[in-house]
Amino acid sequence: MNLAASGLVLCLTTVTLTGCGAVSGLAGDNEVTLKVVAADYGDKPENSSKPYWKELAASFEKKHPGIKVQVDVYSWTDVDAKVAEMVKAGEAPDIAQIGAYADYAAEGKLYSADELLSVTTEADFLAPLADAGKVRRNQYGLPFVASTRLMFYNEKLFADAGIIPKDGKTPWQPKSWAELEAAAKKLKAAGVPTPLALPLGREEAQAETMQWLLAGGGGYADNEENYSIDSADNVNTLKFLRDKLVGAGLTGPVEPAKLNRQDAFDSFSRGEVGMLNGHPTLLKQAAAKGVKYGMTPMPTADGAGHPTMGVADWVMAFKTGHQTQSGKFLDFLYEANNVTAFTEKYDLLPVTTSGSRAMEAATGASSAELKTFLHALPNARLYPVGKKSWAAVSEDVKKNIGTAVQPGGQPEKVLGDLAEMARKAEPR
Repeated sequence: MNLAASGLVLCLTTVTLTGCGAVSGLAGDNEVTLKVVAADYGDKPENSSKPYWKELAASFEKKHPGIKVQVDVYSWTDVDAKVAEMVKAGEAPDIAQIGAYADYAAEGKLYSADELLSVTTEADFLAPLADAGKVRRNQYGLPFVASTRLMFYNEKLFADAGIIPKDGKTPWQPKSWAELEAAAKKLKAAGVPTPLALPLGREEAQAETMQWLLAGGGGYADNEENYSIDSADNVNTLKFLRDKLVGAGLTGPVEPAKLNRQDAFDSFSRGEVGMLNGHPTLLKQAAAKGVKYGMTPMPTADGAGHPTMGVADWVMAFKTGHQTQSGKFLDFLYEANNVTAFTEKYDLLPVTTSGSRAMEAATGASSAELKTFLHALPNARLYPVGKKSWAAVSEDVKKNIGTAVQPGGQPEKVLGDLAEMARKAEPR
């Protein structure tokens, strides 16, 4: 990625195209209606994703009068199950924008990227995201939007606790967990209800866990994408959380296993939390409540640099016989103006080089804050979403990881059980 304003460079994935273009036997453009299923990123009717897709479809149809586009938008609670139901009934949509693709790719139900996209579109994806969309080295998952994570901290609470000067001119820039622990102790001594929020409840425990594992030098998978859930680094990370943070009373009155991400965000926005890991949606929420906050990269176990966490949602095209038409729509979807129209509305990150350049060129306070997250993307590690077993592993993390960090918890056993389940769930 060539980020114009920062000078950061991210190499693009090299691609070989083998299947672009029309396929014999397909219906002509004049006979096709593409069925698209998408997730709703809004949390109320006023900011629903439906208008975006309606306008996108209308604009596409003007340029391709022979192809109609029917888009059905469902809540995140329902969309994955809806697509699974359609596929099971033999009525798969042409295109789905949902949370995971690997199951469908493993079953041979999806077109690969090089069977759909133009050279320009395929080469435009940011390399870490394109790589995360691969199964057996072929890309089936097309990244839709992305986000990274930074640590947010309440500037007033930090100043009152003597961690940063009250003039607000010197930001908090910790490198190590020792510095993080010291700050949490000062916040507790100053009477802050929750010095550090540790949301390991069901809502997004897999994300919070991955952030800490990466910062501890581990992760769910190694550099070859083999599971490494029960590695020594991961065990040590959970022991740090158990003994130095939770056991020391630095994570607040709600035990981590029962604290959900949004509840933690709400508490931060009420001024009750000193620091927590957050994604871009916290920007507006905290600002709306008048909370002055700072952001810093996640400190690490040894103070050295480790990858940060990235998250992407996915687009996939099912083998419905509309390969050419689906490819045309996807090329249109990934045009820079269409990408940025969506990411700007929901404070998310573009998944393409052209979209990243557009965000870099944008001005304003909101854009400046989003660029901080954007600059973390080149070094990001994503969930091992290319593994068919990941959905089951993620669910198991949500159910059990919180017990490992409670007083008396057993990190070795919890991670060992997770690793064994993952090995059994992953096809050979």
